[in-house]
Amino acid sequence: MTDRNGKDLGADAGIGNSQLIQEVWGRGQTWHLTQLWLDQKLLDDRLQVKFGRLTMGEDFFSFSCFFQNLSFCGAQPGNLVGDYWVNWPTSRWGVRLKYHPTVDSYVQFGAYQVSPKYVDDRYQRRNGWAPNIPGGTTGALMPLEAGWQPRWHGLPGVYMAGLWYNTSDGDDLYLDVNRNPRGLTGLDALQRKGQYGGYFSLQQQVSGVADGRGATLFLNFTQADRKTARLDRQLTLGVLLREPFEGRVKDTVGVAIGATHSNPRFADAVAQDNGRTGQDVVAGRSYEYVGEVYYSWVPATSIYLRPNLQYILHPGGTTRNSNAFIIGLKASLTF
Repeated sequence: MTDRNGKDLGADAGIGNSQLIQEVWGRGQTWHLTQLWLDQKLLDDRLQVKFGRLTMGEDFFSFSCFFQNLSFCGAQPGNLVGDYWVNWPTSRWGVRLKYHPTVDSYVQFGAYQVSPKYVDDRYQRRNGWAPNIPGGTTGALMPLEAGWQPRWHGLPGVYMAGLWYNTSDGDDLYLDVNRNPRGLTGLDALQRKGQYGGYFSLQQQVSGVADGRGATLFLNFTQADRKTARLDRQLTLGVLLREPFEGRVKDTVGVAIGATHSNPRFADAVAQDNGRTGQDVVAGRSYEYVGEVYYSWVPATSIYLRPNLQYILHPGGTTRNSNAFIIGLKASLTF
């Protein structure tokens, strides 16, 4: 179970950012049923069958959450198409099949229920903790991923690539039901049959001792369906340095930069709608750039304090929003 409570700094400060400054905010400030599943190994542990209430980012595009900005935390597709790819702490009913053809490789497939109730804050406040099956199913989200975990000069790496397809219909960002510009007509959006995307992630330790002191580089990229995704691609890269100082075996340093692209098809539709209605809604058509650096200090095994500095250039993918400098802190106490 996960309990979330708090405020969104980006909203409070009017920054206009596309990616959350605090990755622990979002998905409703309430209780969530985060994990309730069975994982069974078969065929001499080559095949794993996992079923229950699952968080997708735990199994597909699995990535660490050391940074505070959401750009560098968790499964990247959920940062772009979060209306149907749901990451921690919200779980949903699904199944995952994972097969290991060799010790250091795998291929996996999943199928997850898609329902707008999983991302409805009002529904989550009433039912987010319950292991029920929400109604309103619109389709199934089916990811396919292949991964390789080699050793380079004895140092571990994780390489993965995947595709996904959501059988649910999606609103076209630009066209209306008659395939005319919806911003000019004000009519309902054209319904697209299915939504899709792809991704890859590269992580490789490049110095030091295997699984110990040293530097690990990472590169993540995701491309979503441009017809329906308001944020259609994201690229991030960075380095994690374990034990930066002699004797500080648990301390780490992280440095990362990232870019999240706002779909210009949606920006065009908003501009046309502004002209028709007289509103002044801001919609980006370019990249939001984010940089973050942190130092994780571990005074005891069960405690870490992780101050960070963030800078957001062109929040929301537009120069109409002012750049932002943020001082942050993540902290954890493990019982």
